[in-house]
Parts: sequence; structure tokens; C-alpha cells
Amino acid sequence: MTDGDPRAGVDAVVAHATRLAESALAGADQADFRTRWKAFTARGVWDEAPSDEASSDEAPSDRPPGSARLGPVTRSVATIEGIGRAGTGAGLCYAMASQRFGIQFPLRSVLGGTETTESGDILLCHALTEEGGGSDPLSMATRAERQEDGGYLLTGTKSFVTAAPVADTALVFARTAAERTPFALSAFLVDLSAPDVEQSAPFPKTALTEVPMGSLTFHGVRLAPGSMVGEEGSGLGLLTLTTAWERALLLSYALGPMRRVLDRTVEWCATREHFGRRMGASHVVAARVADMALALHRSRELVYRMAARLDAGVRPRQLAADAALTKISVAEDYLMFSRQAAQLGGVRSFIEDSGLTADLTSPMAASVYAGPNDLLRITVARELGLPVEN
Repeated sequence: MTDGDPRAGVDAVVAHATRLAESALAGADQADFRTRWKAFTARGVWDEAPSDEASSDEAPSDRPPGSARLGPVTRSVATIEGIGRAGTGAGLCYAMASQRFGIQFPLRSVLGGTETTESGDILLCHALTEEGGGSDPLSMATRAERQEDGGYLLTGTKSFVTAAPVADTALVFARTAAERTPFALSAFLVDLSAPDVEQSAPFPKTALTEVPMGSLTFHGVRLAPGSMVGEEGSGLGLLTLTTAWERALLLSYALGPMRRVLDRTVEWCATREHFGRRMGASHVVAARVADMALALHRSRELVYRMAARLDAGVRPRQLAADAALTKISVAEDYLMFSRQAAQLGGVRSFIEDSGLTADLTSPMAASVYAGPNDLLRITVARELGLPVEN
């Protein structure tokens, strides 16, 4: 690596975030979701690149150069990877990636300064999915009816919303026209402390359990005229923007946990005695470990490449097909990676606190959220010119 090599800057930010996250976890590991969220932000994980004052026990010469030259998107991906490497649960890493790339970056011009969201004082959620469907947004029933004062009356229920039980503000998509057209939807920023907003209790999830999921019900909520994001009828366009960001970068949450699992698997295979020799001396075992390393390598390359393109100013909508390919590839590699780890850990993979416990449910869920992989394959095929419909 050279001083100008961006990989050195990425490594610097990952290492810096890992140290800060380890410190935050030491004091808040058993705390609730919001307390842990604020513990990370209070430790400065979202601050600028490491400086001489940022870590008094590390000399500047010990840190790889180049971190200050990273773009904000790449820096955020590296920060989330570092938080995961510290041992943060995949659910909390997912929540941070979803908040950062699904809402904050796409809505920078609307949200303005991000100080309150980055500090954890305000938590956002993305309210699109309903019981009747999520991948088909034009089927939504939630509606916003224009009022005489220019505001809207919001009625309906959003379900399976990440962070809904604890969020402060929701980006809500609602129908503002009855027809099934691309201009039938609009988006609103809704204060969830407003009268007639009902936040459900957390759903009993089996995947990404560190972050709560629930529903939001709007019983005729009055919205001020300024609460609409963009123009009336622009909701589908905004949704295209937010989903492009999410599909490109959401799986960044998996990079840190994958690295931790690879490191512990290598240590296990290198020290475990098996048939009179170390387990890692087996060609079969070595090949499985190599496949895990290959899956992590592919995933990092794809995610960081998407981040670099967004930092370079490529419009997210131009990346829709590549974002879909990235999401499919990383999600499927994450699942394959986790299966390999479970095979190598043997029965310990299914024992709590064994040091080799495998989570297969959360990686499997990666193929479903931010658009099911099967539907994303249709997006890719359509971009290639096939006359395929959803």
C-alpha cells in the first residue's frame, strides 16, 4: 500500500471505529437498543478521520495514512465495518447501516444538518411496507388526504418497520391519488410523538434481534404543509432513490461480523486437534476456510466499490442495476460464509457461549429485506433488455 492507496484510509477508519466501539460495548453491552446506539455515537464513532488527539495511546506513525482523503460514504461504510469487528450484534450494525444509507444520505437536502441523528437524539425509520405488500408499493392502502390549509390527513398502518417501536421520526410513504400510477404516492416526514400515532410493541423476531421491528398506525394524523418530502406525487421517485442507496450499501453491516467469524474460525482450525493432527491440516477444512475468505473479499470489494462511486458523484438511480447485483451477491455470500463456519464449528456452532455459535437466521434474512433477491433478479434481467415483468 502507498500513502495514496484508499485501502490504507479504510483500514485506519475501521481500526479507529473498532477501538471506540469496543469501549462503548464495555459499558453498554446489556443495555437497551437506544442506550447502546447513543453509547456508540457518544464515543465519537461518526467523527472525522482519526487525529492525533483521537487516541492518546496510539502514535500517528502507527496509523495507516490516507483516512482524511476518504469520501463521506466510504468513511461511513468503514465505520460500520469497524463497529461490527468490535463484536457489536449484527442487528445493531444493520440498524446503523439502514439509518445511514436508507435515510440520512438520500435525504441530506431535506434533513439538513445531521447532528441530532448522528448523536442518537433522533432516530429515524423508513415506513413503506404494509401487511398487504412491500415489494409492490403501488398496492399500498395508507393514504394522505389534502386539507384546506394545505396540510394532509394521514390514515393507515405500516408494518415490519425496523426501529418503529423506538423511532422519533418516520419517512412515511402514502397514497395521495387513487389511481395506480407512478404519481399516486407521496412521502412525508412524520413526528411519531404526534397525537393519533400508534407505535406497536416490538415484534418477536428471530433474526437481527438487537434492533426492534414493529408497526406504525396513523389514526387520522394531521400533517403540516411542510411535512411533505418533495412534491405531491414524487413518492415513487424518492423510493427509487432510497432503495438504490440501501441495496448498494445496506449489506455493509455484515462485513464486520464476517471478519470476526473468519478470524475465530481460522484460530479454531489452526489449534483444534483432529485425528492426530491439527484440524486445519485437512485439505477439506482449508478449502472451506478459503471459501469463507473469498466470500468476505468479494463482499468488501463490491460494497466499497459502490461507496466509491457514490462518493465520486454518480447518481444513485444510475446504479440501480449494480446496486441490485451487489445486494444479491453479498447476501448470498453471507449465507454461504455462515454455513461454512457452522460446518467447521461442528456441534459448538449450535451451543450458546461456545465461542463458535453460528447465526444462520440473520444471514438468511439478508436475502429478503431491501427487496427479495428473486425480485431483484427481475430488475437485473429487465436492465439487460429482457421483457420480464414483476
